[in-house]
Amino acid sequence: MGQIGIVQGDITRLEVDAVVNAANSTLLGGGGVDGAIHRAAGPDLLAACRPLGGCPAGEARITPGFRLPAKWVIHAVGPVWQGGERGESALLASCYLESLAVAKAQGAATIAFPAISTGAYGYPKQQAAEIALAAMREWVDDFEQIIVCCFSAADADRYRKLCRECI
Repeated sequence: MGQIGIVQGDITRLEVDAVVNAANSTLLGGGGVDGAIHRAAGPDLLAACRPLGGCPAGEARITPGFRLPAKWVIHAVGPVWQGGERGESALLASCYLESLAVAKAQGAATIAFPAISTGAYGYPKQQAAEIALAAMREWVDDFEQIIVCCFSAADADRYRKLCRECI
């Protein structure tokens, strides 16, 4: 039986089978988590992303991790918040569920997620955390560990309050 863990830190340093990149639809790098993962993985990550031809919101693609401690990077594109009436919650849930399905198909036992869509994409953090944890709970028994890696202490506390069974 798997576990959901909440940590505060740098996702690029986690020793897991797969890290999830909060990517933009081009998959060619950007700011925030996306930029950090691309910088840490090195230029081979960008070269591996180019032939993928992008990725729509709600979906995920996989590449090797290159210089990261993780074997794979799963690039998940979350929705831009537009007020909540344009299917954002379904798209956000889908990018988590798709990432978990891709990781499982690759044979990953451990996976780490950032808080997808809550930075520049403006998704309300509380709602995003609820959606993320609901998706993770659907797959928790298929993994040894699913980790939520939060950059800030406030975000980590938000997830811990929502997930009393998390470690």
